[in-house]
Amino acid sequence: MEPLISQAKTMHHSLIEIRRAIHRYPEIGFQEHRTSQLIRTILQSYGVEILPLNKETGVVGIIEGKQPGKVVALRADIDALPVQEENDVSYQSQTPGVMHACGHDAHIACLLGAARLLVQRRNELKGTVKLLFQPAEELFGGAQSLIDQGVLAAPKVDVIFGLHTKPDIPVGKIAFKSGPLMAAVDVIRITVQGKGGHGAMPHTTLDPIVAAAAIIQGAQTIVSRQVNPLDAVVISFGSIHGGEANNVIPEKVEIWGTVRTFCPQLRSGMPERLRSMVTHIAAAMNTEVDMMYRHDLPAVINPENLQKFCRQSLEKVVGAEGLVAAFPCMGGEDFAIYQQQTPGVYFWLGTGSQSIGMDLQWHHPKFDIDEGALPYGAAALSQLTLDYLQDFAD
Repeated sequence: MEPLISQAKTMHHSLIEIRRAIHRYPEIGFQEHRTSQLIRTILQSYGVEILPLNKETGVVGIIEGKQPGKVVALRADIDALPVQEENDVSYQSQTPGVMHACGHDAHIACLLGAARLLVQRRNELKGTVKLLFQPAEELFGGAQSLIDQGVLAAPKVDVIFGLHTKPDIPVGKIAFKSGPLMAAVDVIRITVQGKGGHGAMPHTTLDPIVAAAAIIQGAQTIVSRQVNPLDAVVISFGSIHGGEANNVIPEKVEIWGTVRTFCPQLRSGMPERLRSMVTHIAAAMNTEVDMMYRHDLPAVINPENLQKFCRQSLEKVVGAEGLVAAFPCMGGEDFAIYQQQTPGVYFWLGTGSQSIGMDLQWHHPKFDIDEGALPYGAAALSQLTLDYLQDFAD
């Protein structure tokens, strides 16, 4: 039959229409009602069976091949972000304060395109395909919500594939690597308790702002002096609150931050390293401290034993010259939750084009994609599926 990428390119116009329809009406996590209904309608028009879910948002479709075999899951996240769009385009978000600033609208279009391609080749399928349209990736709760509903079971999923837009990779290229791709995500909250007073008489206070500043600076020495420079770790504080007036030293300060790592052993030791650092700095300032450390997401790590298979399969879509090495990113992704349950592969879809200004990073209010990438995403997901069901049939 005709190569999948050639078939996908004949669908280019319809994929653009789907992507723009979703982009116009973005919905944040667990509120993707309109988006879910549109996905159901399109899948049913393709002849895809919709599986029942006990949640209001998210969609799972299933395609049964003509022959029994393995089960492949394909995943796309469907939620948007609380960002006010600044793009002046015909498909601009019609929902104030919400936009698809991370490319999930493109992920949906690519997976719907893959569904259409796979239905057309149902007779070639040696197994089953599950299509997971997942809510609330940005809230880090969507993947677990689907897993809790049994989407990886009955029939049991053998492998899962997913993609993400990448604006610094040009259209027509796919970036892939085995091993760590996206970082584990942890959250920290530090409360520094002092003794407030007049800003003109700091000697009568126990200043929690000075202690908080020392803690923020000191935490960076964990990265620079306690961790092997060849190991990746990030400690960033994004929120600090304390006091109301310029001349009043407050009673307490609250700091929120994030910790990103790849290595599981390094990650497991970070709470104690931070707690020791924070406690001793606070004590040196005669203040008290309370720290909460929460593990949110594990790292996205692609299995080494699927590296050769993925390269050979993806090269059929973009050619050897179009498959490039992916550089790990310290951002987080709840695709990692699926990888805790079943082998999974995640890769970057090139969606960037500097010539038309489509090179701004995720979560920017002017984020957009070169829609020429959509057929490549649809073809890549369907090619991986067909090849896996063929190559691992036994």
